[in-house]
Amino acid sequence: MSPRSRQSGIVWIVCLVAVAAVLTIPATVMARRRTRVRKAASEGGVEAVSHTGPATPYVSACVMEPVSGQIIFEKDMHKPWPLASMTKMMLMLIVAEKLHDGSLKLSDQVTTSALASKMGGSQVYLKEGETFSLDDMMKAVVVHSANDASLAVAEFVAGSGPAFVVMNQRARELGMKDTHYYSPHGLPPAPGQQPDISSAYDTAILARELIKYPDVLRWSSIDTTGFRNNTFELRNTNHLVRTYRGCDGLKTGFYAQAGFNVAATAHRNGMRLIAVVMGSPHKQENFAAAATLMSQGFMDYYLDRVAKQGAPIDQEVSVSGGASSRFKPVWGADLSVFMKHGEEKKAVKIAFELPAKVQAPIKAGQNIGKGVVSVDGQPAGSAPLVAPADIPQGGIISRLISRL
Repeated sequence: MSPRSRQSGIVWIVCLVAVAAVLTIPATVMARRRTRVRKAASEGGVEAVSHTGPATPYVSACVMEPVSGQIIFEKDMHKPWPLASMTKMMLMLIVAEKLHDGSLKLSDQVTTSALASKMGGSQVYLKEGETFSLDDMMKAVVVHSANDASLAVAEFVAGSGPAFVVMNQRARELGMKDTHYYSPHGLPPAPGQQPDISSAYDTAILARELIKYPDVLRWSSIDTTGFRNNTFELRNTNHLVRTYRGCDGLKTGFYAQAGFNVAATAHRNGMRLIAVVMGSPHKQENFAAAATLMSQGFMDYYLDRVAKQGAPIDQEVSVSGGASSRFKPVWGADLSVFMKHGEEKKAVKIAFELPAKVQAPIKAGQNIGKGVVSVDGQPAGSAPLVAPADIPQGGIISRLISRL
C-alpha cells in the first residue's frame, strides 16, 4: 500500500471514530441537562414538568364516577402539585354554595378594588371602581380564568383576598388532605410565597361537589360569551367543551412550573364522569389525555338502575294513630349501581333501613328511611324512602288503640 493510501485510510478511521463519539454524546448530555432542569425547577419544592416525552403525558391523573365516588383510574393521584388556575374551583364552590343558601344573588353588584385592577396574567382588564354583576364576574372567572375578577369576587365574599381562608376550611370539610390554598386565583407565587397545592384526587372530590350546582355547569359549559357590553369576548380555556361530546366543564390551569392542568367532566348515556389530569408539558396532550381517560371510562362502565323514583318497595311500615295502619314507602329518588361491563354476575342486594312504626300524621314525601344497595357485600349507594301520600290522624278509637 502506498504512503498516500495509508494516510487516506488513517483519515477515514479518525472520521469514523469522531462520528461515533458524536452519536453517543447526546444521550449523556441530555441526561445531565434533564437533571439540571429538574433540579432548577424543583427549587420551589415541586418536581418539574418533563418536556422530554414521559411514558404518560402527565404527572398525575384520576377518573371518578361522582354518584358513587368510585375511582376507576388513577396515576399518582395523591401527589401534591401546583394547581395554577384550578385554584379558582374552590372560589366557584363557595360562591355556588352561597347562591344556593341565599346569602348571595347573581344580581349582586361586585365593585373592583385598586388591588384587583392590578392583577396580572389572564384578566378582563377591570378598572378600579368598575362594577359588574356577580353572574358576569363569575363568567369571567370560570370561562376566561380572569385573575382580576377572581380577586374582586373573593374580596366581595370575604372582604379581602388574604381573608379568603375559608377556602382551606372548606377543603378540610370535604376531606381534601392534599390541598392548601394561598390565593383565590392560583397565580405563580411571588418570591417568599407558596404555590396553591392540591392533587388529582382532591380536585376530583372538589369537582364532585361543584357539579351539584346548576350555575357552575352553566358557567363552565359556555364556549364564548360577551363581557363589558360585548366589547370583550370570553372564550372558554377548556377546549373540551368544544371538542368532546357531553363535556360541560370544569376548569383549566397553567403556569410554567405547574404545566397544564385540567379538571373535566362529561355526561353521556345517563352517566357522568370526572377526569383530572395534572402536569402535562403540552396543552393538547393535557386535553387529549382527559378525553381518552373519559372515553375509556364510558366504554368500560355503565349505570344499572336498581330502583325508580316513586316505585313502592316490598316492605310495609306500621302507623301509630293514623287513619291507615300501615303503608309501603316509595323510593324518593332513582338509585343506580355503577357497574363494569363483564361483571354483571356480581351480587347486587338492597336493604331497607326503616323504623318499625311511625306516628301519624304523615305528609306525602316525608322521609321515612333509606334503601341501601351493595355489590358483592360492599356499599354501592343509597336513596331515601318516603311516604307515598298523606296519612292523617285517625279517630279517637284508632289513637287509643295505638297507645295500647
